Amino acid sequence: MRTSTLLVAATIALAPLAGAYAGATAPTDAQIAAIVVAANQVDIDAGKLATGKAQSPDVKALAERMVVDHSGVNEKAGALVKKLQVTPQANPTSESLLQGGKDNLAKLRGLQGAEFDKSYVAHEVTYHEAVIDALDKTLIPNAKNKELHDLLVQVRPAFVSHLEHARHLQSKLGGAASK
Repeated sequence: MRTSTLLVAATIALAPLAGAYAGATAPTDAQIAAIVVAANQVDIDAGKLATGKAQSPDVKALAERMVVDHSGVNEKAGALVKKLQVTPQANPTSESLLQGGKDNLAKLRGLQGAEFDKSYVAHEVTYHEAVIDALDKTLIPNAKNKELHDLLVQVRPAFVSHLEHARHLQSKLGGAASK
């Protein structure tokens, strides 16, 4: 029951990422930068929680990978915005992501053992599906700066790899694919 509650919360938190700009003004590069940083920070925070709380060594390994990889993306994004002298601009999508991340952490903190592991991994599947969708439909197509666009294209395969890893682990833990 709690797993489905977490998935609903994750879907609600991620809805703005995938569709916030459909039919509206496209996000600016500064807004895209804020979305990228927020999306990565949410996964870093969840990964840090999972490295200390997960029961399964495989889940801990996934969490450690999320922390390292997403921290690396944020370092690259930070260096790029500094180089370009662009300040990431908070927007409804980046704010919703951060709030959704806080809500997810609060819910995960209330879980233990296998229930925590399954919920964390299910969230990783759902989250990475939404991030890839947003990269493909919103962030990459709307990035005007070539270096920002290239960074998004460069990091996309890592997000796909994360999704595949999480799906494999979800299957191993006996969880159904989340949508």
